[in-house]
Amino acid sequence: MIKFPENFLWGAAASAYQVEGDNIHSDWWQWEKDAGKENSGHACRHYEFYERDFDLAKSLGHNAHRFSIEWGRIEPRRSEFSEEALQHYIDVALSLRARNIEPIATLHHFTNPIWFADLGGWEDKRSVELFLRYCEVVVRALADSVHYWITINEPTIYASHAYIFGAWPPQVKSTLRAKRVYDNLSLAHIKAYQLIHKIYKKSGHADPAVGISQYTQAFVPCKLDLKNRFAAYLRDRIFNFNFLDRLAKHRAMDFIGVNYYLRQLVEIKRPGVHNLFMDTCENNHYPVKKNSLGWDIYPKGLADILLKLKRYRLPVMITENGICTQDDGLRWEFIHSHLESVHQAMKKGAPVIGYLYWSLMDNFEWDKGFAPRFGLVEIDYNSSKRTVRESAKKLAEVYKTGILK
Repeated sequence: MIKFPENFLWGAAASAYQVEGDNIHSDWWQWEKDAGKENSGHACRHYEFYERDFDLAKSLGHNAHRFSIEWGRIEPRRSEFSEEALQHYIDVALSLRARNIEPIATLHHFTNPIWFADLGGWEDKRSVELFLRYCEVVVRALADSVHYWITINEPTIYASHAYIFGAWPPQVKSTLRAKRVYDNLSLAHIKAYQLIHKIYKKSGHADPAVGISQYTQAFVPCKLDLKNRFAAYLRDRIFNFNFLDRLAKHRAMDFIGVNYYLRQLVEIKRPGVHNLFMDTCENNHYPVKKNSLGWDIYPKGLADILLKLKRYRLPVMITENGICTQDDGLRWEFIHSHLESVHQAMKKGAPVIGYLYWSLMDNFEWDKGFAPRFGLVEIDYNSSKRTVRESAKKLAEVYKTGILK
């Protein structure tokens, strides 16, 4: 039996674009149409049914919930802010508070307003200033009800998938342009961190907790020779920790959000810098179970990441950890083993303050569409019916008691 602390944050996460539906002012909406991709459409209709969804979360023992704010709704046209949309997100935060669920608000979760993308998006030198203006409007409105702020979700994934791999809008393949985006995202966070603290101080509120959600993965050498070990070390340093190092240098984090899903088995097959960063094992050495997208399930990697994060001397919140699968038994196995891993790290001094499963409900999984099923709650996309999965009920017992059996 494993016991977690009394004041632990337990909950789930979601992002606006993936669950709300009809985000017609966002660049992803435009890209789906232009690129002939599956359309997010009404998604889960969470914009309409959020109170019903929070009732479910409350019934499942959640005392925290991570949501995101859709910039395209707040500022559908440049310099034109929607009071109606702003009030909606105020209502979302208050709705969580009314249920004694801690709201954890994310300001940027991959999507941008169409007008912002048309200006050049995060490549443009004006991007930081424009993001800060949006942040100021939102933070002033929600300061009464939100303590935890995540400025940017997975900046390294956004930069790589949109500007190196070319899989996401604007589908660029340029290391140089990706570096520009990466630099602007890091500056945007640092400036937003300072701005949010300034707003809270001026308004007389207690200090907020501001961080980012950093995508991490376990880079494991397939063979313990020098080149594979070096490549795994390099990927770990650059992809998992370089962004955090930048922010730590500026003392611009109050906590660290960790998103963790998988293992990458590193096997260098050919010489070259590209291969040093990209080559993986293709022969299924050290096989593990996989989710429906073929991602390796590797709970040990989460404990390893959490222990490495101790050097920052900051609280850590697991802001995403989950599995897409049609096998709900496997979902519970995934959750149980990863919570065991979290507790092992905590016993060794990892300062973990919360665990948020990804995600509360099935949702639109970006370029993968609606097929991947991550949710604790199953969504029927035709009727919008919600069905609580058995894994969610088992997790509810952990959330309500703090005990993992």
